[in-house]
Amino acid sequence: MSILEVRKLSVEFGHNRVLEDINFEVERGAVLAIIGPNGAGKTVLLKSLIGLLPYNGVVQWAPDVRIGYVPQRMDIETDVPLTVREFFGLRGGGLTPDRIREVLEFVQLDEHILNAGLGEISIGQRQRVLVAWSVIGSPDVLLFDEPTADIDVTGQESIYKMLYHLQKNLGLTIILVSHDLNVVYRHATSVLCLNRSKLCFGVPREVLSSEQLLSLYGGEKAFFEHKHD
Repeated sequence: MSILEVRKLSVEFGHNRVLEDINFEVERGAVLAIIGPNGAGKTVLLKSLIGLLPYNGVVQWAPDVRIGYVPQRMDIETDVPLTVREFFGLRGGGLTPDRIREVLEFVQLDEHILNAGLGEISIGQRQRVLVAWSVIGSPDVLLFDEPTADIDVTGQESIYKMLYHLQKNLGLTIILVSHDLNVVYRHATSVLCLNRSKLCFGVPREVLSSEQLLSLYGGEKAFFEHKHD
């Protein structure tokens, strides 16, 4: 059963067409990885899916679906006068201490972090806080724009394990932008190869041939030197 269907999606900025004729479906409970080189339109696609950017075509979500979105990064100065607890308080809506502790447990953070300054915690911890913020509303779908940007290799593995834990225990559908093929092969049920248009879509081990990756990234060297959007 599809939770998302995208048909003939195109995005233009002025006379520059960033995405053209994108078509794919996401099944409920699936993990879709979106891969592609720098400037391929991956972030633009995510933002289009949740209505943050105008587009042509059809983006059809299942009725009453709840969506959480985690941006690539949140740049915070170390001296920002805001604790993690106060950051959660900005969400409003009668958020209780018990619910905050619950979502912190989901992302494997100790509640002592609530007393720390938002600018004092590590980038990896900050990313987990953003994920916790996104699951407060009990979403059906979580969208992640490069969840391990600026995080070291050890931290990246920890973040991906956390995402898998969320998907498994909360029954979430996950759509994520990634440049890590190991993650795509291990955790994604489907992969969308994107470079302004759809170059491939399907089960990773069936569609990610060496020839496909060379076509997508312009050669092995281009792939390994890929920088984040």
